[in-house]
Amino acid sequence: MRISRARSRAALSMVATLPLLAGALALGTPNASADSAPSGRNALQGTKPAWATAGADRGATSDSGRVSVRVHLAGRDAKGLAAYAAAVSDPQSASYGKYLSAAQAQARFGATRQQIDQVAHWLESSGLTVTGTNQHYVSATGDVAAAEKTFGTQLRNYRKGSRTYRAPATTASVPAALSDAVLAVSGLDNAPHKSSHDETLPPPDAVFRNSGPFSSYYGSKTASTLPSAFGAKAPYAVKGYTGKQLRAAYGAGRWTGKGVTVAITDAYASPTIAKDAAEYAKRNGDAPYRRGQLSQVLPDDYTRTEECGASGWYGEETLDVEAVHAVAPAADIVYVGGASCYDADLLDSLNKVVDHRLADIVSNSWGDVEANETPDIAAAYDQIFKMGAIEGIGFYFSSGDDGDNVASTGTKQIDVPSNSAWVTSVGGTALAVGKHDTYQWETGWGTLKSSLSEDGKSWDGLPGAYTSGAGGGTSSSVKQPFYQRGIVPDSLARANGKQRMRTAPDIAAVADPNTGFLVGQTQTLPDGSLGYDEYRIGGTSLAAPVIAGVQALAQQARHGLPIGFANPAIYSRYGSKAYHDVTDHPLGPNRDLAVVRVDYANGVDAADGLLTSLRSIGKDASLKAVRGYDDVTGVGTPANGYVDSYRFPFRRH
Repeated sequence: MRISRARSRAALSMVATLPLLAGALALGTPNASADSAPSGRNALQGTKPAWATAGADRGATSDSGRVSVRVHLAGRDAKGLAAYAAAVSDPQSASYGKYLSAAQAQARFGATRQQIDQVAHWLESSGLTVTGTNQHYVSATGDVAAAEKTFGTQLRNYRKGSRTYRAPATTASVPAALSDAVLAVSGLDNAPHKSSHDETLPPPDAVFRNSGPFSSYYGSKTASTLPSAFGAKAPYAVKGYTGKQLRAAYGAGRWTGKGVTVAITDAYASPTIAKDAAEYAKRNGDAPYRRGQLSQVLPDDYTRTEECGASGWYGEETLDVEAVHAVAPAADIVYVGGASCYDADLLDSLNKVVDHRLADIVSNSWGDVEANETPDIAAAYDQIFKMGAIEGIGFYFSSGDDGDNVASTGTKQIDVPSNSAWVTSVGGTALAVGKHDTYQWETGWGTLKSSLSEDGKSWDGLPGAYTSGAGGGTSSSVKQPFYQRGIVPDSLARANGKQRMRTAPDIAAVADPNTGFLVGQTQTLPDGSLGYDEYRIGGTSLAAPVIAGVQALAQQARHGLPIGFANPAIYSRYGSKAYHDVTDHPLGPNRDLAVVRVDYANGVDAADGLLTSLRSIGKDASLKAVRGYDDVTGVGTPANGYVDSYRFPFRRH
């Protein structure tokens, strides 16, 4: 698969000193080409997509075509915002933890009424119709001819893959007088900007069930009658880890997340989430939900439900909510749903969290590949993340489920928005929790599948074909942030050239579906009725809420003081006993690992037979989990000392 408030806030007078730290604390930023603009206008860097090439040109877009744009507002002091966000997030800074309230953040760095009005007037006077304004953007619509006049470019049609889309032929621009007000413009190109994972929501997806046999903990049941693999009989896959096992594996101790609020953003909203979450907690030994502990903030309407596969997002929300509660049973959870899976609506959801400071920690299990991200969208996301950072809000994004993405896209690349230097990218592992909830080991999540031969005497094509794995690698667009310097090896940081670039992930947790989490959800049963059922699930969509839950425990240990943007603190603990240093061969260099998995052929029952396969562990495409930092698990996974390390200022022993 892919509400507490801070105890105190810094006074506004503190802001003035922080921009002086920008040189020392600067984070990685997206690369921008040296785009030019006509005299009297300022170029909006990167507005011409990389795929809009002369070879892909299919001619001019009709002047009568319709264009809908968002002009994203830069706010009062973009450079000061970046400097402040870095300073309050760095444990080595004297300003660490001196956050602003949402109102203070908006007053110091948000867009002014004058900026909003100026941009709206300019759009109207250029022939576009303004359809909405807020403190983040001005939206407008009009025909192609008016959009070309407004942004000083021609719109043409370009071939992208098997489809043709509209895009600017040259870099868009704005009048120089508006350069301080405009951050970016989105909507000039109409290629899909969506994440994967008047209308009404569809019913839940068809039920999915795991067959078994199962292990109740890793290795508890061996497939003794099936062929050996790698010199040994393999265990059956676990039925699905529960909160007790995950809390033990990641050192939760006595901490519960009390006093901390975790937000979850996804698209749409499961209509049965409250009932499902309560039933799951009851069945699996988690604490019952307090009144008001789980809440939702939802849009007025949903759009693009069929295109986005809305019912598939119900399972995503269910996984995220149940995983956070399993790890941090006393934390409040607020689900903030998007109107669709498109970036514009997901940005709106994230803005709600920041504008109203709905949470301390935000878990996000969605994304896309870096090749599909354009600089305008990247800038809009980063502005939210920086505004969140100065309020003490941390954002956590799953790193992806396709390893280096070569198998799915043909190109080695990482995922977005987890490529941002302002978020915590969460990678994935295969986890072995043994008898009595004892942590045994982890590998990087990467799976090869080999099916049982027809005669049942061997595994076909052992070790098998690649199916999935934790996303990771080196960004092609974001420079290396300060917190990765000296930790990420140059073999990774410079994988795309001489310049050191952002590398993902930052930290990791269990993600392998074959050592995954048990989740409970109302689904559509074979007879068409709805019913609650449970199944095992994984992906970095699991790892992200697990780490969000662990961070809630850490914030509680920090006496409730927000951790905020966590990467500087996460990397400051690198190499310490706070982490499990995860490798692909935890039992030795010549010891390969695998589990046996049995599935219903029809995903529901044995009527159409069973499918038996061997799932090899720790084989993630070209990515490798090795000692030290790696591009599968980052600095590692939380160990017994991780949460407690936040009780006092961290010092390496």
